[in-house]
Amino acid sequence: MGAQQARDGFEELYGAAPEGVWAAPGRVNLIGEHTDYNDGFVMPFALPHTAVAAVSRRTDGVLRLHSADVESGVTELRLDDLAPESDKNWTAYPAGVVWALREAGHAVTGADIHLTSTVPSGAGLSSSAALEIVVALALNDLFSLGLRGWQLARLCQRAENVYVGAPVGIMDQTASACCEAGHALFLDTRDLSQKQIPFDLAAEGMRLLVVDTQVKHSHSEGEYGKRRAGCEKGADLLGVDALRDVPYADLDAALARLGDEEEVRRLVRHIVTENARVERVVSLLESGETRAIGPVLVEGHASLRDDFRISCPELDLVVDTALASGALGARMTGGGFGGAAIVLAQEPDVDAITKAVTEAFATAGFTTPRVFEAVPSAGARRLH
Repeated sequence: MGAQQARDGFEELYGAAPEGVWAAPGRVNLIGEHTDYNDGFVMPFALPHTAVAAVSRRTDGVLRLHSADVESGVTELRLDDLAPESDKNWTAYPAGVVWALREAGHAVTGADIHLTSTVPSGAGLSSSAALEIVVALALNDLFSLGLRGWQLARLCQRAENVYVGAPVGIMDQTASACCEAGHALFLDTRDLSQKQIPFDLAAEGMRLLVVDTQVKHSHSEGEYGKRRAGCEKGADLLGVDALRDVPYADLDAALARLGDEEEVRRLVRHIVTENARVERVVSLLESGETRAIGPVLVEGHASLRDDFRISCPELDLVVDTALASGALGARMTGGGFGGAAIVLAQEPDVDAITKAVTEAFATAGFTTPRVFEAVPSAGARRLH
């Protein structure tokens, strides 16, 4: 939905034009899965799909929320009543951002908000982070809070961790806030240092496809939390602050020290090798060897499937079918247990790969997947 449609929707709801319209994108993670809450490296880029918010300030301590994508009326909340894990609806995400801003001492006095989004929900493409960041950016601008992108990301992560109750890392919010068009974001999640890495596949005759399996997942459910707790246990057993601190060269020795903690061993092996894969992809892209990242993506999928154990039959089928049909690389992306896979392909092979994956899903009796091209796009911004 464009800025004008968001403005029109706002005016119809609230009886006046909004003070502004903002957009924040979803993201695809090229490489670096589940490393963010281990203080590790990630490499997302922003999608052209965005959450859009038309917003005006209020001064009476009231927050009014509406989404064009949810069949319900306007939800009215009092700012003083906002409390962590009190809301199990979609409104928890924008309300949580307001709560987090106020908890941090920022003088937000209320708002009218009208939202819509083209980011596929439940596909591992950060629809919730886009929703959070677009609200945070709008309030940052309207209330002149002076916060930078990475600071908004931190606050939105806190909103999702504490208010919503989902133990997510910092990557999704930072990607939505800070990515640049035509680049992937090399992010160190420990200190939030960033480097924009040129990633223009079209110029090199390649495409990156996103295959949304239509298998929905939820970060708030227990399996994600179990993996995070297992990683924290591994760091504790190894005597490090986070698994980021286990050097790749010392991995075998570290695994040996974990003894018969087989599940923890698997989790540790994935995180340490995944951090190394991110660094390899950065090096290859900076050296102009873009095609060579394909096998690294495949390695990443095998690690997520076999060590982290968060893949599913649909994701595995995408990867196996795409590779058999000539893809340069493929892997699941996002939190796992459903969601999407990415496929790196040469441009002439895109149609054949898409057809093969779609037919494989039909043969397996799976829901028809949604396939679209992922173009590295701009981060959060004001539209009007």
